[in-house]
Amino acid sequence: MNSDSTSLLLTDLACAQVHGHLERDQRLIVPIGACDQYGPHLPLGAATLIAESFASQLSRDFGVIRAPSMAYGVNVPSETPRTGNASLRAKTLHAVLNDLLAGWEDHGFREFILLTVHDYDAHVEAIATVTGTNSRVRVIEVLNMDLSSLLTGVAGPAHGGEAATSLMLHLYPERVHMEHAVDYIPDDRAVSTLRRLPRIPPDSPGNLGEPTLASAEKGRRLYEYIYEKIRTRVFVDGG
Repeated sequence: MNSDSTSLLLTDLACAQVHGHLERDQRLIVPIGACDQYGPHLPLGAATLIAESFASQLSRDFGVIRAPSMAYGVNVPSETPRTGNASLRAKTLHAVLNDLLAGWEDHGFREFILLTVHDYDAHVEAIATVTGTNSRVRVIEVLNMDLSSLLTGVAGPAHGGEAATSLMLHLYPERVHMEHAVDYIPDDRAVSTLRRLPRIPPDSPGNLGEPTLASAEKGRRLYEYIYEKIRTRVFVDGG
């Protein structure tokens, strides 16, 4: 898993190679992650790692160039400082992506597939409002899909919960510390009416949801389900 040997990573290619590829395919996959805490059991880069895995396989399977992962996004606010977190403001993320896409458009890219695995409204909205002048922009937020049939925990806000932890156990088991996983279900007062995700309360271990329900097998099923959805909707039926 996660071998990039045949993936068309933009920064591995010379300009002439990119130019030649654009004569056949003008799409670019852009994985967007975050440097955010997801509880004591997951690394700060969990969202980046998962997004990169999907982007890498899509690139290999469909012969589409992929950009290097953007490792920073808009973090979920926390009432307790979390060491190592590094967040962008929503307008900064939006502006950076607009600048990057405008430059790539000038070089001949005509479709951008922005892929993220960080389901926080401000983060997703900053990406979803990016536009192109002469190109199509498509946004995929993996954890915003309906995954309820594959999960067993309580429905509600999740951050480093059952789904993300299962995906990490499938893709990067050596980076997950399940012995430190703690479930945390916020009460109604903790949930903002303005966001799907609340601020991370001070009594939370850092995550929301039930990571102790996660498993590598569940992660495999989630990965295959999500990948098939993306493959069908964006790369097969999406035109």
